[in-house]
Amino acid sequence: MDAIELFGAVLSAWAVWLTARRRPWCWPVGFASVLVYGWIFVHARLYSDALLQGAFAVLIVYGWLRWLRHLDSDGRVQIARLPVRLLAAHLLVGATGALALGYAMHRFTDAALPWLDAGLTAFSLVAQWWQGRRHVAAWWLWIVVDVIYVGEYVYKDLLITAVLYAGFVVLAAIGLRDWRRADQALPGAHPATG
Repeated sequence: MDAIELFGAVLSAWAVWLTARRRPWCWPVGFASVLVYGWIFVHARLYSDALLQGAFAVLIVYGWLRWLRHLDSDGRVQIARLPVRLLAAHLLVGATGALALGYAMHRFTDAALPWLDAGLTAFSLVAQWWQGRRHVAAWWLWIVVDVIYVGEYVYKDLLITAVLYAGFVVLAAIGLRDWRRADQALPGAHPATG
């Protein structure tokens, strides 16, 4: 299991690094990583995380197609601003999804951490949606979610994955910095707010 987890970690880190660099190849690499991690999470009884990998697979296809239509001349994706009203609406959808999935996992499965896992799953989907839509705010949400994931994976003794998610926090900070710079370079730029 450790070799598979390490392979998934390497693929995932590569995908996030490519995303931080605004390179569209992040999507197919990410697709391979979610296949590996779906299998890992089923075996760890983190069912919400396993379901999340399936949802990520769908969002990866969406994000890749969307990014390919919005590339700069240098092959990097263009940043798109996220209106505050949509930010609030998406976070509300995430909270509602977290409660619904948490209840279902608590009530109908033997999930190890049903409420926490469901909350992280729901907000990861929001962050992935924002990533596909090219919003800087995705990086802020990824930082919060990934910090909490580190603790969850340490608790579940998925140490390679915990280290991976600690690395994701660093990569998300790099992505945030680089995407904010790209956002500030947009015509009519103002200091990036998310």
